[in-house]
Amino acid sequence: MEGLISKVWELLTIYGLKVIAAVVVFVVGRWIAKGLTKFAKTMMDKKQIDPTILSFAANMVYTALLLFVIMAALAQLGIQTTSFIAIIGAAGLAVGLALQGSLSNFAAGFLMIIFRPFKVGDYIEGAGVNGTVEAIQIFTTQLLTPDNRTVIIPNSALTAGNITNWSVKGTRRVDLVMGIGYEDDIDKARAIMADILSKDERILKDPAPQIAVVELADSSVNFVVRPWVKSEHYWNVYFDTTEKIKKNFDAQGISIPFPQSDVHLYEHKQ
Repeated sequence: MEGLISKVWELLTIYGLKVIAAVVVFVVGRWIAKGLTKFAKTMMDKKQIDPTILSFAANMVYTALLLFVIMAALAQLGIQTTSFIAIIGAAGLAVGLALQGSLSNFAAGFLMIIFRPFKVGDYIEGAGVNGTVEAIQIFTTQLLTPDNRTVIIPNSALTAGNITNWSVKGTRRVDLVMGIGYEDDIDKARAIMADILSKDERILKDPAPQIAVVELADSSVNFVVRPWVKSEHYWNVYFDTTEKIKKNFDAQGISIPFPQSDVHLYEHKQ
């Protein structure tokens, strides 16, 4: 019994210290990795590096440092890291096949950093989602929707389809369709809408707003109203202009008809 206790104590003395050393190396190493990553981000931020590249690079730096820490912790346990790396390399193909989706997301993220179809802060539409880009990470892109939802999209899903960037040009065209009755004065209606647009300082003078009759519909004569604005003013101008046109039409006696049908009754005499 004393021999068994002595043997157990010997094993604990040898391997227990190694386990403790490995845990210490991992915990301290992880803390250092976070600190170095934060320092790298601070330095890149001072150099005014694009936030898109900054976020992606920070993720890459932290991942690389964490892998190094794990290897150092395994070395404390007496595991030959060279053999371990060889095993990882041999298993790499199988792991790669199993993680095709993750690898494609990584490749897509790398391509987005190189070709930069959008950057952090841009308002985009992609993978069926509209939102402001908050972060481009190794495997995913994070969007903030107008109703304050955070949507995480795999990078490969974004690059697999069309990406619409509403911010890259700095300006947007507001597209409105306004209908008036067939009995109303077209020139008067156009003048009212032109006056509203000319008084709104958010609407750009160049390109000039467009007001034109686009359709003779079943119940109305339809105008297209197309002012240009800075991207950040788009929705406010859209809502305000719609409301102002309605109020001014009401005040000036211009009707905005709703869909209607004329029913004619004929008396059939037998």
